[in-house]
Amino acid sequence: MWLAPLLRRFVEVGTLEVIDAAGRRQRFAGREPGPEVTVRLADRALERRLLWDPDLALGEGYMDGRLVIERGSLYDLLDLVTANYARARRRGLLALLHRLETALRRLHQINPAGRARRNVAHHYDLSDELYALFLDSDRQYSCAYFAHSDMDLEEAQRAKKRHIAAKLLLRPGLRVLDIGCGWGGLALELARTFDVEVTGLTLSTEQLEVARARARREGLEGRVRFLLEDYRHHRGRYDRIVSVGMFEHVGVNHYGAFFDRIVELLAEDGVALLHSIGRMGGPGATSRFIRRYIFPGGYIPALSEVLPVVESRGLWVTDLEILRLHYAETLRAWRARFLARRERVREIYDERFCRMWEFYLVGSEMFFRRLDGMVFQMQLARRRDAVPLTRDYMFEAERALAAPAVRAAE
Repeated sequence: MWLAPLLRRFVEVGTLEVIDAAGRRQRFAGREPGPEVTVRLADRALERRLLWDPDLALGEGYMDGRLVIERGSLYDLLDLVTANYARARRRGLLALLHRLETALRRLHQINPAGRARRNVAHHYDLSDELYALFLDSDRQYSCAYFAHSDMDLEEAQRAKKRHIAAKLLLRPGLRVLDIGCGWGGLALELARTFDVEVTGLTLSTEQLEVARARARREGLEGRVRFLLEDYRHHRGRYDRIVSVGMFEHVGVNHYGAFFDRIVELLAEDGVALLHSIGRMGGPGATSRFIRRYIFPGGYIPALSEVLPVVESRGLWVTDLEILRLHYAETLRAWRARFLARRERVREIYDERFCRMWEFYLVGSEMFFRRLDGMVFQMQLARRRDAVPLTRDYMFEAERALAAPAVRAAE
């Protein structure tokens, strides 16, 4: 087995048993307890690919049914793989592959407006029903905020919106820009709750149709407008700017253009809030599986790549919060909902798609549980006195927003 020498060094946590295409069985046991998994490889070609392109080969092998899990689950397998990868990625062949991918990340993220539109369509213009099957009722497709450990997904997504709203210091009549508005849930919530005027930008035709239909149903068309427009082309001046789960699609080559637009669009005394997935271990590279099948052109930034660009544009970072395991819990909830409705997804697409989506959800969860994934919320302003001098206002606003929900639950 070609993989045997590598796996003997790789597996330090848990136990992995591999059955090759000839039926030979080898066991690789780590010194520390962990998941116990048995996989069968259907052919020698897959074994060779796992040696030199492990990320993509593992995902495609599972999607195509050429990698069969005979003991344990996909969750167990990726838990074992990421637990060991977290230790091994800084040495040997894995370190070399990591350095190569990181060096090439700018090439992978060339993302002009036309390509950005195609990249968004690849993921967000899938069947509208697909997202309804595993997201919350408001279609929040970003990290929820588990203010309490016993919150379910619906409660945690409402808490996320309150958490963001508290940092925006909203009051009636303000003009708000939502860059990457998704299906419109946050924009509608802000307009409904705070009597503000909101403009939402998206590059997804499917999301645009849903968002506009929701605004019509709620009678909010006079206060919320949704546009199919790239942030680089938008013009105007706003008191507040919010962007949730969109910055991951900007690409490191375009951070300057993004923050240039924030400066140009934000009022002199305005406040902006950027909510994005980040990585705590410094610059890296997008998973080849994710880049090919899920988010082409996507990249998760390190703060060390973002803050220098913010500083060079003269923006104040007035608050910075790091959310660590919140997205792991969000993905756990999405995966449970997806698996509960898996048969319906298979009817819409096929078995291969279901396997692809499972691999995406589990792998993403492991990024936050085992590797260096986190979420940051960065509050920005052009003036140092645009927000109060202490953070008390955030907590007070959030408690006031949560009070009606608490009373309703009692």
